[in-house]
Amino acid sequence: MKIAYFDCFSGISGDMTLGALVDVGLNPEFLKDELAKLSLDGYKISFDKIQKHGITGTKANIRLDNHDHQHDHGNHHGRHLSDIIKLISESQLSEDIKTRAKQIFLKLGEAEAKVHDVDIEEVHFHEVGAVDSILDIVGASIGISALEIDKIYSSPLPLGQGFVQSSHGIIPVPAPATVELLKGIPTKRTDIHGELVTPTGAAIISTIAEGFGSMPGMVIDNVGYGAGTKDFAEQPNLLRVIIGTAKSIYEDDTINVVETNIDDMSPQIYDLLMDKLFAIGALDVFLTPILMKKNRPAIKLTVLVESIKLQEVCACILSETTTMGVRIYEANRKKLSREMIVVETEYGKVNVKLGKIGDDIIKILPEYDDCKRLSEKNNVPIMKIHQAVLKVFSPQ
Repeated sequence: MKIAYFDCFSGISGDMTLGALVDVGLNPEFLKDELAKLSLDGYKISFDKIQKHGITGTKANIRLDNHDHQHDHGNHHGRHLSDIIKLISESQLSEDIKTRAKQIFLKLGEAEAKVHDVDIEEVHFHEVGAVDSILDIVGASIGISALEIDKIYSSPLPLGQGFVQSSHGIIPVPAPATVELLKGIPTKRTDIHGELVTPTGAAIISTIAEGFGSMPGMVIDNVGYGAGTKDFAEQPNLLRVIIGTAKSIYEDDTINVVETNIDDMSPQIYDLLMDKLFAIGALDVFLTPILMKKNRPAIKLTVLVESIKLQEVCACILSETTTMGVRIYEANRKKLSREMIVVETEYGKVNVKLGKIGDDIIKILPEYDDCKRLSEKNNVPIMKIHQAVLKVFSPQ
């Protein structure tokens, strides 16, 4: 399985994404031919090797109407979302490229609509609808398909500070649309004065990345650097894209383990606590009986949670229990890929979780609640429901 890891140590923008994909192996002539399938003219696209703090990267340059144009600050060819979706839909690009590009623009449109408190169709893509940003987003989509990347992961995103000029006037950094797009994504504040994550960059990475955290285990095949427009004294303004092969037949990810020991709380409270933690998005919650100081019987509460829900889980534990603190550490997981399907049996429909390695089904796990419901409804033992599900998968 081919994995791409977006190492956004200086943030991400549309042109940095395009430059990084070309630097890591996307053929620029192929990219230009594919972009020509859009009904867009009045632009020239080129790629230059430039250095940032001694590291060579690729800079994507888009020239509009015979003059240089900086990304994410233009006011050319403003369009509504429906115009852009139509432009992509009517092109001769492949369906997977169209779908991905439209998803990114839809996400961007929703963020802009929320910020300006207008209907999504009233959003006027001043900057984002400019020719260059259409090329960035569609170009990124072309690159992901051409490089045959199966899964994309990203580092947490660093955010700059200060103010930036936009078509709406002076706005804070990060831009309101960027903040909207980064909901639920791990970010970190930096001291850099300038826009590190642009709305276009935020829309691209929030749509294509499956997870945000440390780099997954892989054998590295290629590394590319996409150069940004600005220069920062503190660090090189580059986006690093690392492409590699998963070194395991299993899926890898990283989760957080949150623990605390409790010896002074009514056992009745754990029922409600578990419900609340699962409602937040905890992957698992379990209780272990332990002995604490002075030989007091106690409970060790353990919660498994993805990083985007970590703060909510901690807040819930600290407010809903008697504990004064929690322990947090990261754990690496290896797991089968999972697929949920609905199976039609003679007794009714059952949701079934499949555990797979590649295309091979290794485990078939019917959902207990469905089996219980059909067992009671049909007045048959629950094992009969299980067998009916397995029969669907057995060779006839």
